Amino acid sequence: MSKVFSLRASLGAVAIAAALMVSGCQSTQVKVSQDTGHFVLPTYERVTLDNGLTLMLMPQKEVPLITLNAVVKVGSVNDTTAGVAEVTAQGLLLGAAGRTKASIEQEVDFLGASLNADAGREGSYLSADFMAKDVDTMLGLFADVLTRPDFDATEFDKLKSRRVAELAQEKESPKSVIGRYFNKLVFGQHPYGNATSGTSESVSQLTVNQLRAFHKGYYQPANTAISVVGDFDPAQMKAKLQAAFGQWSNSESLRAVDLKQGLPTLSASRVLLVDKSDAIETTFTIGGLGVTQDNPDYVGLTVVNTILGGRFTSWLNDELRVNAGLTYGARSGFVPYRDSGVFMISTFTKSATTEEAIDLALKTYSRLWQKGIDQQTLDSAKAYVKGQFPPKFETSGQLAGLLSDMYLYGFDESYINQFQQRVDGLTLAQTKQLVDSYFPKDKLQMVLIGSGDKIAPIAAKYGEVTRVDIKDVGFGG
Repeated sequence: MSKVFSLRASLGAVAIAAALMVSGCQSTQVKVSQDTGHFVLPTYERVTLDNGLTLMLMPQKEVPLITLNAVVKVGSVNDTTAGVAEVTAQGLLLGAAGRTKASIEQEVDFLGASLNADAGREGSYLSADFMAKDVDTMLGLFADVLTRPDFDATEFDKLKSRRVAELAQEKESPKSVIGRYFNKLVFGQHPYGNATSGTSESVSQLTVNQLRAFHKGYYQPANTAISVVGDFDPAQMKAKLQAAFGQWSNSESLRAVDLKQGLPTLSASRVLLVDKSDAIETTFTIGGLGVTQDNPDYVGLTVVNTILGGRFTSWLNDELRVNAGLTYGARSGFVPYRDSGVFMISTFTKSATTEEAIDLALKTYSRLWQKGIDQQTLDSAKAYVKGQFPPKFETSGQLAGLLSDMYLYGFDESYINQFQQRVDGLTLAQTKQLVDSYFPKDKLQMVLIGSGDKIAPIAAKYGEVTRVDIKDVGFGG
């Protein structure tokens, strides 16, 4: 996650009150209430400081390493200028509390540690990995970077120049940017349509003062959680975190964005044709609106989508790659957000086989309704999903990212603890209900990136066409 763990479900709380010996804290000790014989989330403790900062502590003693993750409830949905959330997060590392960018990097490198920052659609992240013996040094540095960034003007200009150049370079790779075009097509002017990266034009216009104002407005303890996973003593760690962050204050009222307002209604099939005149391939995405992070059916949807396009032996990959030889890979998936989400089928093919590949993808997708899923296929998908699930949470970094997402999206450990049980309970009748309820069947939205002159006649077959040039600023809005 950072980024970002995207598997969610709606859940019930499983909490046991525990006394906290550190002054100024309130603590809840989370226990596993039922052992189903399957993978469960290790025990962790959730602490709230007087200033509203949430701490999530999960001791893991196997190796002498610690991961620190901070997540702030702010992302591109909060952008006042496109890209400001991402650049603010990256700007944390430009110097802090009088330390230069170079001195921070040297100190981290000397310890063999890592320190990274970035932002996503709904959250901004700071993460550190280090040896347990270096906790005091790295925790102090982590606190400075998170709460006292300098946003050095000279370093900021360098960062801005790099980001503008990277944005131009990313458009040379359709796979890198097609998701931004798709979100803009689906969500339009809604904040979910904001490209996390911003645009070359918007980023070039950002100022240091904008970053400082954005940081002051959103990087506040009541809007932040810090997850700690690794080799530490919980009581000692709470005392260290209290000392490092207890005096961090909430500077102003948080500016909330109501993401439930203004969500789109997709009333017709549409095609966004992105002309890349030198392209010899067509990269395309087909889909529509998806589900929210807390949808109670998300586990079942994961299984169904595994059959459609979530593994190498999926229907889409079998038909387009193995049987027809039209692509090197085809996938599908739900990408859930806090208050909405998207569903996408994605692949690429030679320009000459664009129509054939799109038609085959649509035909394969229609099998969900026309043929449905048989028991053998469902059983195979269940086994695959259950087998793939535990390895997603093996490392301290993966577990810290999970705890951060639990805070950001408001789900609890029952998603993990009941996952395999919910997979086992999925029936054929339920798969049909899930397909009918959640997979967009018509009024599909499509983005094609390729040679406009070659594929424009094809595009009109699938819906109302809007044509843009990939060199244009932005992502089709």
